[in-house]
Amino acid sequence: MEIQVREAETEYNKLMSRIGEVFFSDSGFENAQKYMKGLLSSASRKNGWQLSEITGEKTPYKLQQFIYRGSYSADKIRDITREYVNENLGEEEGVMVADDTGFIKQGEKSCGVQRQYTGTLGKICNCQLGVFLSYASSKGHTPIDRRLYMPEVWMAAKHRCTEAGVPEDLKFQTKPELALEMIQEATAAGMPYKWVTGDCAYGDSRAIRKWLEENGKCYVLNISRKEYPEQGNIGVLLSNLPSDGWFEASCGDGSKGARVYDWYIYSLSQEAIQGFKRVILVRRSKSDPEEMKAYLAYAPEDTPDKKLVEIAGIRWTVEMCFKESKGEVGLDQYEVRNYDSWYKHITFAMAALALISVLASNSLDTKTFQEHNPASSSLDDFKRGRNLRV
Repeated sequence: MEIQVREAETEYNKLMSRIGEVFFSDSGFENAQKYMKGLLSSASRKNGWQLSEITGEKTPYKLQQFIYRGSYSADKIRDITREYVNENLGEEEGVMVADDTGFIKQGEKSCGVQRQYTGTLGKICNCQLGVFLSYASSKGHTPIDRRLYMPEVWMAAKHRCTEAGVPEDLKFQTKPELALEMIQEATAAGMPYKWVTGDCAYGDSRAIRKWLEENGKCYVLNISRKEYPEQGNIGVLLSNLPSDGWFEASCGDGSKGARVYDWYIYSLSQEAIQGFKRVILVRRSKSDPEEMKAYLAYAPEDTPDKKLVEIAGIRWTVEMCFKESKGEVGLDQYEVRNYDSWYKHITFAMAALALISVLASNSLDTKTFQEHNPASSSLDDFKRGRNLRV
């Protein structure tokens, strides 16, 4: 146990020494270490008062000002975190997963907040939306980039943007556009991956699919019933599938064991790049045959059907990332309203989860950072959730 704790401390120090390059003063780096340790701690809520209390501060003002007014680049911390994930979890067969999550907020001052749909609650509510790119491999999974979605109504209200510290040159971008930008940046940064997956908000984006194909990447993307990959839409296709030709397969383990569905491959006649194929992968519920989902897949011609099923199932890892980052490192527990502060907190939370993901992948212990507390989760629970040795 003592050896594992030492190894965990060493890993923490390795990451923090790299993050330390971002700061211009010792006090800034000291605050960064306190903030990270607070996010990694057993505090039941990762708000200003609890983070300060657990890191030895009498009031929350120092750490709040560090996030609100600190002179450092959240994007540089993001770059360091992404490189760290590459070194520890990176694989050539890696998978990028695009998705968004909601941050429930009161009032109308928080940057980008409005009444909008979020899958977090499955309904329209007053919230901010963050678009995330996560990375998954056989070694683990964790978010590597983030964008705050700024609705058109916000971008048209210059006074609100100025008050919230939105950069003057920022232009409106849709959620798929934000996701594609992150995929492009991760690719340019050298993240190793072969596949991209995501739900229909991103699978319906022809710009994403076109860019991936042109850049030699494969995908298995959920598409909506209104999408037209060829003649006729997906809704019509799903209503007219034959009764034979289906096969049973698991798309990965869930909380209740293997997630087994019936699957069907529908070949498209639309021409693909030589050596590649483009097909519709259909998933059908075992308990309710009327419940079906369609995926548009693009992959080498010799790719086994079950490999496509496997990649479709990897989309669940981003949901795990959201659950873990909100439960373990306080991704959604910030108390800031302006643009830069959102990015700073979210990026530190991503770095904290990346560290935990690497430690869990190595099956190390982090009790130095996160003492067991019955009111909070622990690294042991985190490992169990990923079927790792405790």
